[in-house]
Amino acid sequence: MAKKITLRACVGCGEMKDKKSLVRIVKTPEGEIFPDTTGRANGRGAYICKNSDCLAKAFKNKGLERSFKSSVSEEAYNRIREEFAGIDTE
Repeated sequence: MAKKITLRACVGCGEMKDKKSLVRIVKTPEGEIFPDTTGRANGRGAYICKNSDCLAKAFKNKGLERSFKSSVSEEAYNRIREEFAGIDTE
């Protein structure tokens, strides 16, 4: 039997993709928001494609705010931008 492929929607473009091809952004129970490179951090997760265009769309359309049901600080956005600078693959 074939292994099931886990799909997630990008909060930037809305496209369904394999979970491994996306970056998970996590909001911890304490309210901290950061990119989760391991995919195992405790908290609510949102997924973004590994390219800066989808990241810009997620910021513009407030996709992270909708996913986390709260506002996202400029400091959190800056931390996510720095992480994406190192992993932009598309």
